[in-house]
Amino acid sequence: MSNRDVIVIGGSSGATVPLRAILGALPQDLPAAVFIVLHIPARSLGLLATVTSAVAHIPVHPAADGLAIRPGNIYLGVPDHHLILDGDRIKLGRGPRENMARPSIDPLFRSAAAQYGPRVIGVLLSGLLNDGVSGLEAIKRCGGITLVQDPAEAIADEMPRSALSAMEVDLTLPAAGIGDVLSDLVRDAAGPPLPVPPEIRLEVDIAAGERIDSDVLRRIADPAAMSCPHCGGVLSEVRDGKPLRFRCQVGHAYTAEAVAKQQEGSIDEALRVALRIVEERAELVRRMASDGRKAGHPAVSALYEERAAEYRRHADVIRRAVLQTLPSPEPADGDIEGGGEQEE
Repeated sequence: MSNRDVIVIGGSSGATVPLRAILGALPQDLPAAVFIVLHIPARSLGLLATVTSAVAHIPVHPAADGLAIRPGNIYLGVPDHHLILDGDRIKLGRGPRENMARPSIDPLFRSAAAQYGPRVIGVLLSGLLNDGVSGLEAIKRCGGITLVQDPAEAIADEMPRSALSAMEVDLTLPAAGIGDVLSDLVRDAAGPPLPVPPEIRLEVDIAAGERIDSDVLRRIADPAAMSCPHCGGVLSEVRDGKPLRFRCQVGHAYTAEAVAKQQEGSIDEALRVALRIVEERAELVRRMASDGRKAGHPAVSALYEERAAEYRRHADVIRRAVLQTLPSPEPADGDIEGGGEQEE
């Protein structure tokens, strides 16, 4: 029987500090392969430098399509590709983004769960929104072990808290202790294999770039009265998704929180356009009032002045609404930029 020889780690904002602590605590003779996806922008090499500086005693490799998987090595997700485990090799997927990101944590976690089942240990670190939670739940369903960084110490606690609210996690602990726990868990025998739910395999295929259309989507989701924030297509709600999740017919995937975040941006933009139009209208009517006075039509001028004042009041209301929709500052992280909102 195999040991738990596959470790998958995911994180976003605030994840590099705990990641360094975890990797630094792993032994040189680690009998497991480690795979890492942090949300990174296209053309970024910051993650490689971060990891190699933290773990000089274990070989580190940027993921490459077809690269053989070997114990005692660390493999990093690369920009603009999903990191997928396929047999004893790595596959780089160009499937649609999940939660605005590629690489995304969920495809890595799901592919590990589908390929290795109880041999997998999944670790979710600091991050915004809740990418990785669905993948962590897939690992649990396939017999793997799930670990979550203690939200109380996470710079961005949304990911860890979302995992704890959506599922029963095996261990929650500070980052300083995760490396030692992993060093022990990888030497334990894995449990018996469990059947892999077909919806997990299907979502792995989508991340790899397999064709998706309405017929394929209907196998796992039901249409919802909402549009995809990325392409404008119809969203479908993934059945029994934990957390609540959606996919469009192109394949873009979002949790409910990610959809809400994108909608906030659309609302803000719409309000700013409305503000500009109303302010331009107020200026136009003011000039019409001035022209009326010069032409000797005081009644017409007064009417336009009243309308200009009304438009200015409307503009003030919209301006206050715009200020209220401004996003709160996000936690800073010197090594990771945002969630990968590049064009498809």
